[in-house]
Amino acid sequence: MALDRPFSIQLHSARLFPPVTDHLPHLAALGYTNVEPTDLLYDDPAALRETLDESDLTALSGHFPLRLLEGDPDAACRIAEMLGMRLVVCPFVPVETRPAVTDEWRRFGDRLAAIARLLRSRGFDFAWHNHDYEFRPLQDGSLPIQHIAADPAVHLELDVAWVALAGVDPQPWLEGYSGRIAAVHVKDIAPRGSRSGEDGWADVGTGIVPWPKLWKTAVAAGASLLIAEHDNPSDFDRFARRSIDAMRTFAGMMEAEPASAAR
Repeated sequence: MALDRPFSIQLHSARLFPPVTDHLPHLAALGYTNVEPTDLLYDDPAALRETLDESDLTALSGHFPLRLLEGDPDAACRIAEMLGMRLVVCPFVPVETRPAVTDEWRRFGDRLAAIARLLRSRGFDFAWHNHDYEFRPLQDGSLPIQHIAADPAVHLELDVAWVALAGVDPQPWLEGYSGRIAAVHVKDIAPRGSRSGEDGWADVGTGIVPWPKLWKTAVAAGASLLIAEHDNPSDFDRFARRSIDAMRTFAGMMEAEPASAAR
């Protein structure tokens, strides 16, 4: 049930250790079979695809900036098609253009729904990747994420750790949007006061996020991609190695459940 999902990693985690593509053979050797690129790697999609193929890696999803998805969706689709993607993710809205009040967030949700419908007509799924600000209440008590995902066409790539940093339990959100969770970022938070040199993030399985439980919930919610990420690792190889070991454990726990239940 869980092991049919590829072990995936977000290449944003390697951006401080360039060139990012030099890490691909090692990621494959560790056991990753899928990566999630960002637009920093889209200058030559054909070359990136060749490099991925050489390491037997797929890129089933990718992050694309809002300006490209709205300004030149044809270019975004060409990149996604070249790389063999099935999921296009919009990861961020800059602070200077970020909605501030409820009506603005509603209109922003409408914009995302228009992108989603266009991409779906071209054969791609579309998801929004959250940070913490989408889970902080607006003046009327609503949350920006509720307006972002108001249209069922907009799916979510839920970054569980950012949800937790907003002071919100991620579990009900995974359950409440079941069927619309296209992917999940598997990210961990270090215990308070530690890992200050890594902005308080931790390698997957070494922090305080209850990943064994949330992994199971994410799978049940329909997430086809569970993607390891660390926003500021001091050692990318250490992060990649520890994280896939942890994800193997989480997936293996799920595989063992039916046998346990039968006893």
